[in-house]
Amino acid sequence: MTVTPAEAIAALASRRASVATCESITGGLICGALTSVPGSSDVVRGGLITYATDLKTSLAGVDPGLIARSGVVSEPVAIAMAQGARQHCGADWGIGVTGVAGPGASNGVPAGTVWLAVAGPGTLTARLLAESGQRTQVRTRVVDAAIDLLCEAMGAADGPPDSSVSTRARSVDDPVDLLSAL
Repeated sequence: MTVTPAEAIAALASRRASVATCESITGGLICGALTSVPGSSDVVRGGLITYATDLKTSLAGVDPGLIARSGVVSEPVAIAMAQGARQHCGADWGIGVTGVAGPGASNGVPAGTVWLAVAGPGTLTARLLAESGQRTQVRTRVVDAAIDLLCEAMGAADGPPDSSVSTRARSVDDPVDLLSAL
């Protein structure tokens, strides 16, 4: 499934919902793709670029202990980034992405390893990607995957989840409680 940025903006608008991003590996490319669509200002609240690890803490509110326990490229950190984008930007939906674009590994994490997460009303969804290729190709595929995941999560929030989707999606009353369960 590849959802275009225009389709994602239309899906958000039809739900009268807003989105914000917290991006590391993509450096603002997801927010840039969404805001390239006319009318996106009605639904895009903004984005946090947290390329440096300390900015994940200071801008997005990611617990430094979580980073120390799980690693900066991990599901819990991606979830916390999505929640931070949502909370700090005042959006209905938050997207968090963290990973290694390459060309080499970083802190023992292979190039192409990416965690994406989406936090929304009562919903958390995370996906692990293992991409290959040049740095630019990896980052472009992450943008597409993040927009797809946002739309999948919005669809899951609207009704029963699709059992064929291979993401780890959870419906929760308080997304913060999920982090303590990890």
